[in-house]
Amino acid sequence: MKENLIVAKNIKLMREAANFTQEKVADFLGIKRSAYANYETGDRELPLSLMEKLADLYGCDAILMYAEDSNVVENMLTTAFRVDNLTAADMVQVAAFKKVVKNSLMLDSMLEQ
Repeated sequence: MKENLIVAKNIKLMREAANFTQEKVADFLGIKRSAYANYETGDRELPLSLMEKLADLYGCDAILMYAEDSNVVENMLTTAFRVDNLTAADMVQVAAFKKVVKNSLMLDSMLEQ
């Protein structure tokens, strides 16, 4: 499967698992919903800068978006809360929090080695 189709499938799975709309994710990324929809269908390749922002939002490493296994959503780091009606500013705060958690877990893993 082409890489952009794998990424497209995974970002859609992650968005749906987080219960976000395409509109909310596009607002968070600072792009139009139609542009984001093209990334989810694989019609356009997701730029690295947007991939990194999505990885922060979903609390995972960007490399996970290239995973071909069906358990990609299970491998996402999740927080212990679900929130509806998030604004783009709220999503920025959620992404910042998940980035801190992700980095903390990575440091813990490195220290254990």
